[in-house]
Amino acid sequence: MNTDKTLTFVVPAYNMETYLERCVESLLSATDPSDIEVLIVDDGSRDSTGELADLYQHRWPNNVRAIHQPNKGHGGAVNTGIANASGMYVKVVDADDWVDTPSIDTLMDTLRAQRDAAEPVDMIVTNYVYDKVGKRVKHTVNFRHAMTTNTVLGWDDLGRFGLAEYILMHAL
Repeated sequence: MNTDKTLTFVVPAYNMETYLERCVESLLSATDPSDIEVLIVDDGSRDSTGELADLYQHRWPNNVRAIHQPNKGHGGAVNTGIANASGMYVKVVDADDWVDTPSIDTLMDTLRAQRDAAEPVDMIVTNYVYDKVGKRVKHTVNFRHAMTTNTVLGWDDLGRFGLAEYILMHAL
């Protein structure tokens, strides 16, 4: 694939003015964000989400694009983002979610190595923390019971999962 972006983050956003700043700032917090694209899909918001998206596009013209559309629901916003993505890899991050800098740096190092590989993987699976707003307890979701960390897997290795032709399990 011929693109200067390694990863596109699709951020579906409907009335997310309260959360959008934390999300976008976290996605751009990588030590080197030059090959990161953030698509903020304003899904017909009635608050200032659209204006914030435009502000981020103005501040980060090489990294952020604001896409405005009538409300199509979460899936419609995700599909719009995917259709407009230019990165080799795509990750959906809801507007009320965020990524910490060490994790994004680790992920980008892995994706860049894959981008330059003779046979890059189709998918990378990462662990994550479910941090629900207003809840005191965070829940860590990991896939170590299903896949071996830092191992490239093919169809035959996945058994009942059957996720993709090649994936790389990467612990963050």
